[in-house]
Amino acid sequence: MGLSADDKLTLESIENRFTYHAPQGDQSVRYERMRANAKSLATLILELCPDSRERSLAITKLEELIMWANAAIARNDT
Repeated sequence: MGLSADDKLTLESIENRFTYHAPQGDQSVRYERMRANAKSLATLILELCPDSRERSLAITKLEELIMWANAAIARNDT
């Protein structure tokens, strides 16, 4: 079974998603800025929100946000 043109585009996407992208240029600085700001927000969430499932979810979603933001930088910088 051969690959169609659409499959090849998908294979390129998969290759990009599952390949390590070493930081280049100012990417490390940008990652750190994102983490520092997320850490500040996480601290604020702990300070202002009562201990609850919702607070835990907020922290988890913040972690996810940083992972996706970093992936956006790693995968899409040219």
